[in-house]
Amino acid sequence: MTLLHVLVLALIQGLTEFLPVSSSAHLIFPSKILGWEDQGIAFDVAVHFGTLLAVVLYYLADLVKIGTYTIEACIKFKPTPIARIGFCVIIATIPACVAGLFFEKAVSSSIRESIDVIAYATIFFGLLLGLASYVNRRMVWRNIDTVKGARHDSLRNLTYSQAVVIGLAQAIALIPGTSRSGITLTAGLFLGMKSEAAARFSFLLSIPIILASAFFEVIKLYKEQTLELQWVNLILGAFISFIVALIVIHLFLKYISKSGMAAFVIYRVILGALLLWMF
Repeated sequence: MTLLHVLVLALIQGLTEFLPVSSSAHLIFPSKILGWEDQGIAFDVAVHFGTLLAVVLYYLADLVKIGTYTIEACIKFKPTPIARIGFCVIIATIPACVAGLFFEKAVSSSIRESIDVIAYATIFFGLLLGLASYVNRRMVWRNIDTVKGARHDSLRNLTYSQAVVIGLAQAIALIPGTSRSGITLTAGLFLGMKSEAAARFSFLLSIPIILASAFFEVIKLYKEQTLELQWVNLILGAFISFIVALIVIHLFLKYISKSGMAAFVIYRVILGALLLWMF
């Protein structure tokens, strides 16, 4: 990998991991236009590790609190509102793990490389995000609170049924072009959650998913006995994706609290159309 290769892919990973824009769609451009070969499992693990560190660092205080209360609730059999967040993260993670375990290979071999699938999914799920945002705003205008606690910025009143729905939505992200953050945000908005709360839960959900994905990638990496690791590229890629993801998380939460999802919907539609037109 050249330095430009490392910089571009690390930037794409850091930018798109937590924005509702689909990393699959963006990764097509450098590979097709510049003719780059696949970057390999090791680099994928490195840049995902960078984004994982970013979200863990950003929510470190919350994670410590949620983890402590969740463990305490398991020991005392007395769940608290904060412990419920931890249980909801666990519940919402299960569908994606099951889907990945049973269907990831089939998806990889059949539609992962299909530009048409990625482009149409980018457009369709972008429009779905726009619809969810519109429905969510209508709930605000009519002052309808369809789910107990859904209008609160905090996640303390998040229900297990909400977690199940968001978890099932996250499993759909196995389809390339969907965007994991985008589909979980969409589900949260449809459920009546405020955009900040839905985004926060989406970020918390990314932690076990990235960990699980990295675990299986490391197993694959271990099987490649003859692989020579380019440590400078791996460390640089991880560092760049870490810094970029940390900035993105902070700015994204600020942006959606004021401006909503319209810009991301428009961007996804243009991006999907551009993919269809160019390739």
